[in-house]
Amino acid sequence: MIKKAFLLLVIIQLSSCAELQQVVNQMPNPTLSNAEIAGGLKEALQNGITNQVSTLALKDGFYKNELVKIVMPQELQKVESTLRSIGLGSLADEGVKMLNRAAEDAVSEATPIFVNAIKGLTLIDAKNILLGNKDAATSFLQSKTNQALYDKFQPIINNSFAKVGADQIWTNLITRYNAIPLTKDVNPNLTNYVTNEALKSVFKMVSKEELKIRSSVNSRTSDLLRKVFALQDRK
Repeated sequence: MIKKAFLLLVIIQLSSCAELQQVVNQMPNPTLSNAEIAGGLKEALQNGITNQVSTLALKDGFYKNELVKIVMPQELQKVESTLRSIGLGSLADEGVKMLNRAAEDAVSEATPIFVNAIKGLTLIDAKNILLGNKDAATSFLQSKTNQALYDKFQPIINNSFAKVGADQIWTNLITRYNAIPLTKDVNPNLTNYVTNEALKSVFKMVSKEELKIRSSVNSRTSDLLRKVFALQDRK
């Protein structure tokens, strides 16, 4: 037991997957190769996309999910409260719904970008994820895909405003607000706002799945996931 504990302590301190594998090989009945360790991490990331991110692309994937629902941007919260105070709450509600519809429309385009990032995961990436923080896999995916996702989402969300009718609703909403005496005219960049909120939500859902896999053995739905994350459990 002392020898095993010592070897596990060394794993945390090693700086390359070659060294990680050397330590794994010295453990009783070693069963994992570098490729299997990387494969397990890729599977965990894929589960995050399949089990969590894909649900965002469904109707109400954002709008009826309080964890990720997009609300009025901060600079428009006064707009919302003012409209509600004069009996235009339904207009404000419809405006929020359309923001979320545009985000739902864009997220369906995320999967290919994620898949490419996962394919590029190296053995060193796998080591850093496995022995890293509870959101290390999410952080890896974010660092590899955030800009590509923004570039993909932004025009889709802009086009979606027209497709789902958000542009007309928001023009009406802002026009009605700006017509109210003693209010300061507003003209927010809703495309940029919704794009950034959609990105935050995507990674929030990936993080949710990662935490499940790291913290619950029952969430490790394959032999490979159970074997790979058993190493994490012992660190």
